[in-house]
Amino acid sequence: MKIVTDSAADMPAAELQALGVVEAPLYIQFPEGEISSADISADDFYDRLRAMRPALPTTAQPSAGVFAQIYQQIAETDREILSVHISSGLSGTSQAAQVGASQVGSTADVTVWDTMTLSGGERFQVMVAAAAARAGWSLAAIQQRLADLRAKTEVIYTLETLEYLARGGRIGRVQALAGAVLKIKPIIRVEHSDGKYSTVGKNRNISQALAAIAEHLHSQYGNTSLWVTTLHGQYAEQADALTNLLIGKLNVARLETMRISPVLGVHTGPGIVGAAVAPMSLMEDLLPTN
Repeated sequence: MKIVTDSAADMPAAELQALGVVEAPLYIQFPEGEISSADISADDFYDRLRAMRPALPTTAQPSAGVFAQIYQQIAETDREILSVHISSGLSGTSQAAQVGASQVGSTADVTVWDTMTLSGGERFQVMVAAAAARAGWSLAAIQQRLADLRAKTEVIYTLETLEYLARGGRIGRVQALAGAVLKIKPIIRVEHSDGKYSTVGKNRNISQALAAIAEHLHSQYGNTSLWVTTLHGQYAEQADALTNLLIGKLNVARLETMRISPVLGVHTGPGIVGAAVAPMSLMEDLLPTN
């Protein structure tokens, strides 16, 4: 079985290669042309984004044709494919993958899995799927583990500014203006029920928002042993601050800090910081714990 994902999973190239995962690129559309999100570094992108203000690039998912081509190429050596993607509540990528699967017909046996999340949360599911496939797990067993992981993973973040959400049409301009005037820092999580964003709190400064994120995660997990990935765009100092808060509040078994992909950063700007968190019990039997 071969695992396919998309670049919204924020997986480094070396990790994709080590796990044998094939990545379908999401695209960033600048005024001068379209590039794959894999072809620009996080820092280059965020520097470019700042320089573009008030203009804003847009994003595009892989087409069904791109997925069909990927599946056909994989099927030359492995017909069974599990395609694991960003939440259908946030992107049409899973739908495009379904259409691409239908286009290859009986050439490949493709199952499309909706992670109902993105970024570090999506990455957790991709890693587990790849490790389980290598261990010889059946498709049904892998899907059950992914369902358990999907239900118990938290992806939560805050933003330095609402400007980028407003410019990208993700929230109303009046709401964004009010938030800017009040210097509101929203706390946003991905809902398990529909894979969409919801606001779970608002604070007047980043320090308070980070403390609220840590408290929310503690309320969800208590003393459960956790895999914690701190995530940020171009906000390393605040990522370090959040990491320290999480160490103090949670039972952290594995900890790492990673960058949020330019594809998500288009809509949030560089000042995004948050975390993806999941129980170690759903991962440690398949993945290295150090």
